[in-house]
Amino acid sequence: MAAKKTAANRYYSGPPSDHFDGTLFFNPDGRPPGRFADLLKWQLSGGRSKWPAADPSTFQQADPVERVEGSALRVTMVGHSSLLIQTAGLNILTDPVWSQRTSPFSFLGPKRVSPPGIAFVRLPPIDLVLVSHNHYDHLDLPTLKRLKAKHDPLVLMPLGNDVLIDGAVPGMRLSPHDWGDRVDTHDGVAIYVEPVHHWSARGTRDRCMALWAGFVIDAPGGKIYFAGDTGFHDGANYRLMAEKHGGFRFAILPIGAYEPRWFMAPQHQNPEEAVQGMKLCNAAYAAGCHWGTFQLTDEPIDEPVRKLAQALDDQGIPQENFRALRPGEVWDVPEIKHG
Repeated sequence: MAAKKTAANRYYSGPPSDHFDGTLFFNPDGRPPGRFADLLKWQLSGGRSKWPAADPSTFQQADPVERVEGSALRVTMVGHSSLLIQTAGLNILTDPVWSQRTSPFSFLGPKRVSPPGIAFVRLPPIDLVLVSHNHYDHLDLPTLKRLKAKHDPLVLMPLGNDVLIDGAVPGMRLSPHDWGDRVDTHDGVAIYVEPVHHWSARGTRDRCMALWAGFVIDAPGGKIYFAGDTGFHDGANYRLMAEKHGGFRFAILPIGAYEPRWFMAPQHQNPEEAVQGMKLCNAAYAAGCHWGTFQLTDEPIDEPVRKLAQALDDQGIPQENFRALRPGEVWDVPEIKHG
């Protein structure tokens, strides 16, 4: 059911909290997104690296099995922050984007440089979709329409995003939640909605009207952390995840769209910070996302991979424990050995 909206906030109305002032959401003890003047300063700085028009993955498009049962965990990269998670008989998509552009326009805006790692028609039955926030590279309404028509999944998202989706995809099964909420989904699998350091907007007049979040999937084979899109925030939210959840078998962490740091640091962590985050939240394995598909910021297309490899070496972490996944790449994540 769509959340109540008001003239002051078109997406959500509710009582104030430690991250909602009664009108807008915010990051507790955090940094707000840059001002329009800062955006112009960045856009006019001339520091953007040139990306290739096409950069196909070295992996062929994957053909996923219908289900992965029990404690086994298989993860397939679609591209950017879109991944297929298969475990405990559930098929889960994170921030699904199959569109060619992440923009309000079909003819303008960041364009995909590599095809999706799974052709849409080859998707297995999708049970659950996790949408972290409403930026165009994470909440893609055309893709959600296609998913509704073919799979009719349940869509979990933070507060306010349900109004946006419901207006464009009538009848989609929507489940909006605040930070700290728990959702029991299937055979003992629970989803937790958790804080990250980010912001939201679809245009120039709805900044921070909808909430942003990460998700924890508590499955029989171990906990999985999808951090969505986040700045490092001095590691505060990673420490919170370790304190609340103990640790993770697997984490999906953003490693791209981080330059220039003076503008991007509050909203996008860099590879070095992602490695610190992996350690702080006690993740045994991690996949790097949010890189190499859409050019959003200044860094070269391959820089996140190089910087991730260097950060892992610097921290003494085996390279195979934190992989920058490419479209079509499939990872059967090892189980954590105890004792």
